[in-house]
Amino acid sequence: MSLIKQLWLTVIILLLLAFGGSLFIGVTTSRGYIEQEVEIKNRDNANALALTMSQMEKDPVTIGLLLAAQFDTGHYRRIELRDPEGEIIDLREGPEEVADVPGWFIDLVSFEVPAGRAVIQDRWNQYGTLTLESQHSFAYRSLWRSTLELMGWFALAGVISLALAAWIVRTIRRPLRQVVEQARDIGDRRFTTSPEPRTRELKEVVQAMNQLSGSVAEMLGRESERLDLLRKRLQHDPVSGVLNREAFMHQLRIMLESNNRRATGTLLMVRVAQLGEVSEHLGHAETDKLLHALAQSLEQLGDIRGEGIAGRLSGTDFALLVPANTDTNAIGQELTQRLAALKQEHHGIRLGLPSALIAYAQGDRPRALLASLDGALSTAEHRGDLAQLVAEGQQRLPLYQSHTEWRQALTQALEDGIYLGRFPVLDAEGKLLHLECPSRLRLKGEWRPAGIFMPWISRLGLDARLDLAVARETLREINRHGKPLGINLSPASVHDGRFVMDLSGLLQGNREAARQLWIEVPEAMVIHDLESFRSLCRQLQPFGCKLGLEHVGREFRRISDLKDLGLAYLKIDASLVKGIAESPERQTLLRGMATLCHSIGILAIAEGVDSLQESGLVHELGIDGVTGPGIRQLDRPGS
Repeated sequence: MSLIKQLWLTVIILLLLAFGGSLFIGVTTSRGYIEQEVEIKNRDNANALALTMSQMEKDPVTIGLLLAAQFDTGHYRRIELRDPEGEIIDLREGPEEVADVPGWFIDLVSFEVPAGRAVIQDRWNQYGTLTLESQHSFAYRSLWRSTLELMGWFALAGVISLALAAWIVRTIRRPLRQVVEQARDIGDRRFTTSPEPRTRELKEVVQAMNQLSGSVAEMLGRESERLDLLRKRLQHDPVSGVLNREAFMHQLRIMLESNNRRATGTLLMVRVAQLGEVSEHLGHAETDKLLHALAQSLEQLGDIRGEGIAGRLSGTDFALLVPANTDTNAIGQELTQRLAALKQEHHGIRLGLPSALIAYAQGDRPRALLASLDGALSTAEHRGDLAQLVAEGQQRLPLYQSHTEWRQALTQALEDGIYLGRFPVLDAEGKLLHLECPSRLRLKGEWRPAGIFMPWISRLGLDARLDLAVARETLREINRHGKPLGINLSPASVHDGRFVMDLSGLLQGNREAARQLWIEVPEAMVIHDLESFRSLCRQLQPFGCKLGLEHVGREFRRISDLKDLGLAYLKIDASLVKGIAESPERQTLLRGMATLCHSIGILAIAEGVDSLQESGLVHELGIDGVTGPGIRQLDRPGS
């Protein structure tokens, strides 16, 4: 039996005991008092009547008239006069019924009042014995009325007491439910905090559990900071703070090999011309500050344009990778403005910041892209301090020539239906965790990967429509085959409240399939708009689908901020996984990330695994799942 039911049962039993005890005592006391008063009345009336009759002539007619008059006016049950030998001289009896009092109450109370007796004298001789019993109907009515009043008062008091008890129970249940939910969250490795209730005992429990959650959060924060320092030491340039050449090239190769929206975008490069002369004028420390400011400006540009990744390729060259954005003109203009502002801050020296941009797409070779950029950058350097060129990449015939054609084609493709790719995510035993399902659209008679159409999907504002179509098709496939499938949502869709409501309605109608659905969003989106992701988690949590982050790595130190969101898994970015066999430091990093994920009940999945040997090593480090080129692919679009 629950604690709340026990409290209710205790309150009700106490009320019943109080009511029963008070009623019993009240009725018993009143009954005794009434019996005593009636007994005194019987005795007094018998003595007074006997005295009157002793002083008068003993004429039978006169005696009968006196008894009749007394009986009719005195509310008596019986008046009896017997001679000394016991023979009845006169007898008067009244009815026993009491019409307005229940019979069960009369039987329950049943007054037992002795009759009043007195001796009647005829001078010095005994004339007879008078017996007198009063009528009990008035006593029954009085006691019944007082009982009803007592019951009414207790009914009112009971209602007030129950209402007060309900309020008290509710004030106890609310913090108690919060304590229970917090305990379950901690059991599920979600270290949430609860408001402190006013009840002292519950307040102490909540304070202790909040302290536990806070301690764990602090521990997670310290551990994630330690791992992030290790990651930065491995991947970042110590002066500028952005990725070093090796890490940046890893990211570029991952983008070009991917099958999602990141496979298309813009790559740009900025050069600090005559860095030696600049260093002579500014000094070593100020030159380092200049390089750091340039790197931060590029990172800010990347954040504004999406999931941008900045890196330092050499002492003088910096690069920025902007996935899913091929608008080189707009990016170039904003880059020029930022470089001009940086040059203005150092107007005392001649600072050359030439730049070059190039659009990339799936299948391009990293070396060819960088070679084209380097050639364009060298040309720009000779043209002026802030000169900028757009390099020509691999010649491709665009599918469509204008915005209108792209909109019509994409709209029609979405109406015709989408195809879902199949990329397995396997656990350490080779069992399927879920299938990643990137979308394919049929454009010009062929199924095209997301890297081709996603930039136009974003540019035309069709993200929410595409993601909803993917979710609908995924749920249909789950209902058909029963396999767990995973989809990723674009940042624009997560920001769209209407999309979140539509997705909730779709999951509401497919609750069984929703439990097999894995939904992931990019790490960069969550870090930059945590509230939108929190709202998404709150909306989707009741449906049992698994929520996770993809491409995790750059902001892993902030994992403690996600401890209360109920995340099911994280997919660690391929740049931390590739080449892990030759890097003990990277192995240490992955092991620490896996341990930290497990401490808060989150699966750790490695992206970009190239081989079965690499997969085995990753699992030895504690990673729960793997996906990538080395895992068997099931992506076979139909014609």
